[in-house]
Amino acid sequence: MDQGKQIHRKNILVVGDVMLDQYYFGSVSRVSPEAPVPVLRKDTRKCVLGGAANVAANLAAGGQNAFVMSVVGEDEAGDILLGLLAQEGIDASLTIRQSRSTTVKTRFVADGHQQLLRMDTEVTGEMPGSVTDRLLAEYKNVIPAMDLVILSDYQKGLLTYDFVQEIIRTADQMEKKALIDVKDPDIRKYHGAYLLKPNLKELRMLTDMQAHTDDEIADASRQLMQRAGCTYVLTTCGARGMVLVGEGLRYNVNPARQEVFDVTGAGDTVIAYLAACLANGFGIQDAVLTANHAAGIQVAKAGTASVCLREVITAMGKACKKLLSQKDIAGLRQQYADKKIVFTNGCFDILHIGHVRCLQEAAKLGDILVVGLNADASVRRLKGDGRPVNSQADRAELLCALGCVDHVVVFEEDTPQRLIMEIQPDLLVKGGDYTPQEVVGADIVTARGGTVRILPFTEGKSTTSTIKKIEQAGWT
Repeated sequence: MDQGKQIHRKNILVVGDVMLDQYYFGSVSRVSPEAPVPVLRKDTRKCVLGGAANVAANLAAGGQNAFVMSVVGEDEAGDILLGLLAQEGIDASLTIRQSRSTTVKTRFVADGHQQLLRMDTEVTGEMPGSVTDRLLAEYKNVIPAMDLVILSDYQKGLLTYDFVQEIIRTADQMEKKALIDVKDPDIRKYHGAYLLKPNLKELRMLTDMQAHTDDEIADASRQLMQRAGCTYVLTTCGARGMVLVGEGLRYNVNPARQEVFDVTGAGDTVIAYLAACLANGFGIQDAVLTANHAAGIQVAKAGTASVCLREVITAMGKACKKLLSQKDIAGLRQQYADKKIVFTNGCFDILHIGHVRCLQEAAKLGDILVVGLNADASVRRLKGDGRPVNSQADRAELLCALGCVDHVVVFEEDTPQRLIMEIQPDLLVKGGDYTPQEVVGADIVTARGGTVRILPFTEGKSTTSTIKKIEQAGWT
């Protein structure tokens, strides 16, 4: 999370299809004599908020004032759903009741959280115009007090074309961002929104494009962005992370968690935390990064579940411990007084196998490996216009993701001389055709009894050669 930004309480309205997620837990010890199916002996039942209601639950867990505008049935499931919203402190005063059934997803779960069957109860016909007109009147009354609007479209009949378009137009007039979790193949319905969030399957359906490789996903996302007239498209790609595109922007985010327990509701968590960050003035990339960490926490939980802000802050804090500020490095030598500190530096613009091998070897030479990273302005001065290819934030995150790296610190100067003076490493490592005496900072390290080591390059592996290969292949 951006150190200069915090998530404060904002008013966020969720408009969309709410549903009740119902779980029957039990054990299976035999197969039915009537048919070759397992017999579930029911032990417990649990009901949680689903669909747009789960988005609101994640907003509330993220410290936001969540409001829900929807329709629920005049039935027991509707009673339970409204009761759960109240328990979570979610304002459901904009939600109305109708004679149609409340949408319920019932899951039967055996030992070890193995899902045996899901049964859906739903009515998906379009909501009558009288209902959407009533909701629009309420919407226009409350939108001035809202900081942002989320539309959660599960295609259960509420978010009709005219209803959605009027919500987007009104939000735009009031200078409020509208984020949409999309499902409908009719892209026109979402035209003019600030951001669309499809998953990979939905992106392919919406664009009729293959979208298998990262480049294809980005191309399909751009086409969706252009056809829908929106500012950004954020595609969630499961185990591959997320891809954000905007005008002149492509931002790939690796998944924050490799071990996935259950992906149910992960998209709801993403759009909720994305909204909370944007409502709090975060830049779009910082908002996506925070939402990615929230999703990483969510998929480690069983079933539909919300993610607390404290969990996200803790997770991001752990991820950021490797990245040091200028203030942090002042006490680094004292912190590791009994450790052998190894220091190396570079631009690490397009991280390649040569970089990784050099860092792995450097880490073996001591106890703590600190990597100095040239800031964007520094890389531009050293390498020329068009560099760096990747921003310092992306380059720092990639280095922090390497297990052999203990700390990364960004420096603005052209050389790490000042950084080496402050850190006082025991060993200075460089890769390339240098003598130890030619390495910047060698005099500082040797003066305190330290040493300098030169590690060989991996032949043919460099950022420059990678860029040349791309140019020669005509991929630019």
